[in-house]
Amino acid sequence: MHQNQGPVYYGDYLKLDQLLNSQEPLSRKFSSSENPEAHDEMLFIIVHQSYELWFKQILHDLRSVAETFSLPSLPEQVFGQINVRLNRITKIQNMILGYLEILETMTPMDFLEFRNLLIPASGFQSTQFREIEILMGLKTHDRQSIDKEFFLGRLSAADKEKLISLEKTPSLLDQVQKWLERTPFTNQSTFNFWKEYQKTIHHMLEQDKETIMSNVAKLTPEHQQLQLDNLKMTETTFDSLFNENLHMNLVHEGKRKLSQKAILNALFILLYRDEPMLSQPHRMLSLLMDIDENFTTWRYRHALLAKRMLGTKIGTGGSSGHQYLKKAADNNQAFMDLFNLSTYLIPRSILPKLPEDIKKQLNFNQLN
Repeated sequence: MHQNQGPVYYGDYLKLDQLLNSQEPLSRKFSSSENPEAHDEMLFIIVHQSYELWFKQILHDLRSVAETFSLPSLPEQVFGQINVRLNRITKIQNMILGYLEILETMTPMDFLEFRNLLIPASGFQSTQFREIEILMGLKTHDRQSIDKEFFLGRLSAADKEKLISLEKTPSLLDQVQKWLERTPFTNQSTFNFWKEYQKTIHHMLEQDKETIMSNVAKLTPEHQQLQLDNLKMTETTFDSLFNENLHMNLVHEGKRKLSQKAILNALFILLYRDEPMLSQPHRMLSLLMDIDENFTTWRYRHALLAKRMLGTKIGTGGSSGHQYLKKAADNNQAFMDLFNLSTYLIPRSILPKLPEDIKKQLNFNQLN
């Protein structure tokens, strides 16, 4: 605990002189009696400066979480701290999503009064947002909607070097993968959970096939074949969990990022989330999805704002404006594998029963 070392003045502590004097509208600098300052440029600057301040806090918390996951082992008690910080990020995201509503009080014609002064500046040059994406696990070569050189070419030499260097370090996705791979409960000498799970899936799919075949009188041959084909696709999807070749094909196609072992162990956590020892890890995985989802929502809202303000005009940074932002929202997710795990969930009522020794490991026995 730190102790006071002398009197502190509010304005000095918060550097308010610097903070409140850092808004310098370009339209004011170039204004004249015939072409006065664009009133809404001040709003535009303050909103984007506010974004950058909150991006700084998000980075502060994400780096802390990533550093924790880089430890050789994670004590159970650290998950409380991890989840507090991830949850705080979701609260920040919900707040800054509202900033778009404030920006929408500026009409397109108000924006056009100063827009040309911004060229070629754009959101591409928010290195903090790119740091967040890279730290989450979305590296430049993973971005499906923009050419790498186009993106990096919009940055200063110093910022470009900074991001290239950051991409060489382990991301939070990398760290979470290593932690998931160490999860010990699914394959022990006395119990192989995945054999039991596969038996359950096989039985469930056989029941589905019987249902399709028993309704032959109610289905046209074409409809019945369609359902059988869909069932076959479902079987292949489940097989990809355990077939290394199928898994690696999905990785090469960009449809999976996590290792096969990490995906299986994450699925185990989701399936047995009610076990005391897995409740905090499950909360952590859910929060990572929340953060990813919130950024996707923010990108969609940003794309709609761009369309509202610019129509089909190109962005100030030279991109296709609304179309680029929409593609970014559709494709740029770091933790897509966690979202896709819902494909493999099954009803609680048919979950394989865990042996008593495994159940004991997953419970807080010292409290009994």
